[in-house]
Amino acid sequence: MNATVRRLVPFLIAGCAILGVSNAVSAQESKSAALVKELSQLMDQAKLDAIAARDPAANDGFVAALYFPGTQLLVVGARYQVPVLLNERIAKKEFREIYTDLNSACVAGSKYLIMDIGADGLKAKRDDKGFDTFDGPKSLVLDGDWKKQKMASEEEYTKAFNEADERYSKLLAALIAQVKKGS
Repeated sequence: MNATVRRLVPFLIAGCAILGVSNAVSAQESKSAALVKELSQLMDQAKLDAIAARDPAANDGFVAALYFPGTQLLVVGARYQVPVLLNERIAKKEFREIYTDLNSACVAGSKYLIMDIGADGLKAKRDDKGFDTFDGPKSLVLDGDWKKQKMASEEEYTKAFNEADERYSKLLAALIAQVKKGS
């Protein structure tokens, strides 16, 4: 090995390690992926295109979803000022109406809106189907371009993605429990 190659070896190893970590993060399946798969299967079996439930994280919190098989899952979670009204709608299985209510008349600053393109769980980067979005206290376009979103680093983007995936997973768990109850 000549002297030039020996000097480059540490840099090449470091570069490969960085690329390996970056690819591992992007290839890693999100926590929400398995939950979306389960919810999709349950909704298909129950022949549902919408579902809603109470959000166990808040007494006045609710979550609702519109399901477009294989194409998209739209999920909204929010607090609602008159929870008794939405409780009645859940009992009547008026899930689409709850989705609309949570989108339009929720407690200010409490809404999470997730657009899961492909209905396959959140993905940190754009794929052939497009990209997912997560709107909450902060909006997050999950296309992998952390600079465009004015983030300081890819690590900040990854942390924001993980937090969004965690919140989405909790909302999905509430919806799964509702479908299993026999909505």
